[in-house]
Formats: sequence, C-alpha cells, structure tokens
Amino acid sequence: MLQSPMIKRSFLYAGLIIMSLFCLIPVYVMFLTSIKPLDEINLSQMWEFPSSMDLSSYVLAFERLAPNFLNTFYLVIPATILSGLFGSMNGYVLAKWKFKGSEWIFTAILFGMFIPYQSILIPLIQFLREVNLYNTIPGLIFTHVVYGIPITTLMFRNFYASIPDSMLESAKVDGAGFVRIYREIIFPLSITGFVVVGIWQFTNIWNEFLFAVSITSTTNQPIMVALQNLSGSQIVQWNVQMAGALLAALPTLLVYIILGKYFVKGLLAGSVKG
Repeated sequence: MLQSPMIKRSFLYAGLIIMSLFCLIPVYVMFLTSIKPLDEINLSQMWEFPSSMDLSSYVLAFERLAPNFLNTFYLVIPATILSGLFGSMNGYVLAKWKFKGSEWIFTAILFGMFIPYQSILIPLIQFLREVNLYNTIPGLIFTHVVYGIPITTLMFRNFYASIPDSMLESAKVDGAGFVRIYREIIFPLSITGFVVVGIWQFTNIWNEFLFAVSITSTTNQPIMVALQNLSGSQIVQWNVQMAGALLAALPTLLVYIILGKYFVKGLLAGSVKG
C-alpha cells in the first residue's frame, strides 16, 4: 500500500514521456531531413541518420528568409505590445470601473473572437487600400491589433478580477483618479498578465498566414509566407524546406522556453478570487 502512490506516479511519468516522444517524432524527422544531402532524402531512409552531416541547407534557408525574419519582428513586436496595452486598459475598465451597459460592451468585444478571418478579408483589404496601408507592415500591425483586442481584453479582465476592490477604493480615498490608479497600481501588478498575453499574441501573430499572404506581397511578406514560397515550383528541396521550418519555429520556441514557467501561472491568475 505504501508503494501504491509511487507506482501510480511512475506510470504517470512513463505515460507523459511516451506522449512527449510521440509529439517530438515530427521534429526528429524534420531535423534529420534538414541535415541530409538532397539525394539521401526519401521515404525509405526517413528515419536514418545521414552518411555525412550537411548544414548548407540552414545557410541557404537563412539567406532566403533573413529579410522576412526582419519583417516578422517589425510586425510581431509592436502588434503584441499594442494589443496587450489596449487589452489591459479594456480589462481594467470592464473589471474595476463598472458602468451601465459594461457587460453588453464586454460581450460585444468578445464577439470579435468568433468572427472568421475569411468573412472580413475583402472589406479589410478595401479599407487598407483606402487608408494607404495595404501591402505594408503597419497595415498588418493594425489588423492584428484589432483582431487581438477581444482575447487580450478577456485575459486581462479575468486577471484583474483577482485584485481586491479595497485596494482601489483606498487609492480613490487618497485622491487617485482613473489614470493614476492604472499607472501606479494596476500596471505594476500586471506583469504576469502581460507575459501571458505577450506569449499568446507573439505566437499567434508569428504563425499567422492568411492575413500575411492576403495583405502583403514581395518585400513586405512575413516569415510564414516566405516559408511557403521556399518550396519552389518544380523541384522541392526538402532539406532546405525543413531547415527553414525549424528556423521559423525557433523564436516562438525560445519564447516558451524563457517565459513558459510564467504562462500557466498567469493563466490561472484570476481563476480563483479571494
């Protein structure tokens, strides 16, 4: 009986390890393919190590994708920051400054989460043409900020629900107003929330394809569109393609490795009040 919890835990860890290895199989195949010469890439040798390691595919992939990497960083960083700030202010107002109709406004904002990209693509492109933002990085930033506000508002509203109202009431008694309370109390307490929202938005915007391929072209394309173009038209260089895919996934992977321990903690913040 004393060993029962240990046995259960061992089975649990064994199951988790097996599932992790199962999920890592595609990454393993991608990595092997990326370091193989092109003439060794076929289905029968998919699991085998190459006769000699060839890293030229990474050099070629990076040379082709480098400008698009910069485009994506120019897009992702400001879009993530702006959508986080707007979501934080919305969440602050809707969680701590209740007013008549605030729940209806919150519901209307959340409705934006369920609008498919495809349904607004044509009017979006027409609007961006009218304001001279079509085929520009600022146009993509604007699009992702607007589409990101509903989810960031939801995250921050739930996060701010865990902050005691008494803290804000004390600040009001001391003469602090809306802006001062946000700047001196709410914002400093929001670091964990910003980490969660930042990881979420950074990942979604980095991996997004439809807006990127529809709104931009040629030199303004982000990394995911360039990765699609990397395949070529006649002969697919699978080693270069897999190297490019791994390079494109590296920034989001690093974000999760560095900030991942705060992600679950931030998601749970606000789930229990009191």
